Amino acid sequence: MSARETARRAVRVAGFGAVTAGYATPFAALDAVSRESERRELRDRWVGRWADALLRLFEVRVEVEGDARPSASRGRVVVANHRSTIDIAVLLRAFGGCVISRADLSGWPIIGFAARAVGTLFVDRADAASGASAVRAMRARLDANDTIIVFAEGTTFSDDVVRPFHAGAFLAALHSNAEIVPVGLAYEKGSGAAFVNETFPQHLARMSAADPTRVAVCIGEPFDVPPKARAAALRDRAQADVQTLVDRARKRVDRIA
Repeated sequence: MSARETARRAVRVAGFGAVTAGYATPFAALDAVSRESERRELRDRWVGRWADALLRLFEVRVEVEGDARPSASRGRVVVANHRSTIDIAVLLRAFGGCVISRADLSGWPIIGFAARAVGTLFVDRADAASGASAVRAMRARLDANDTIIVFAEGTTFSDDVVRPFHAGAFLAALHSNAEIVPVGLAYEKGSGAAFVNETFPQHLARMSAADPTRVAVCIGEPFDVPPKARAAALRDRAQADVQTLVDRARKRVDRIA
């Protein structure tokens, strides 16, 4: 590793800790805000600033195609492919809301505390009881007109192939007035952003030394839950839409690069 990469790593690792801890501390005060709508507004404002600060720190340049603004005051399920820890900051900055995350993230250094503070919903996909509890929690958020961000593949992958989706978020959407928003993400080739076969500290250290990178975000047309819909049909439609958007995002980021 060059001296430049070593210095970059040191600055970014320290910055990650400072930024995340700095924003996570006031998140704990959200419970003191009585009105739920005001809590969500504050949460989205703070989380957006945190995400923006991290993306600037790691020099991740985001190119967005499509409209992230809600069409009405209603719940939204934002569903995307999952390639990197960076995805979380990218989508939180664009959409706000809360993330459905793998259970072990709650114990990760620094970011685990921040995730818990902003109301991240954790699910252990290998545990049926955990999955059922997560579905109930998602339904409650959607009924309160909140936005939930779901990486329905269940884990990260290193390529543009969208793997089969889990159905939990779509079960939660069945009996709400929520809309489903498909999103496709693609990173610049050679970025090394993928989070695969490494621990979070290893991923953080590697990405902290990396060159600036670009990510394309293609937001699709939201769709409603039809009457008498089945979760499997919603899941399959969302997966097909996300794959189309990933292919579009790949072309966009390659053209930009």
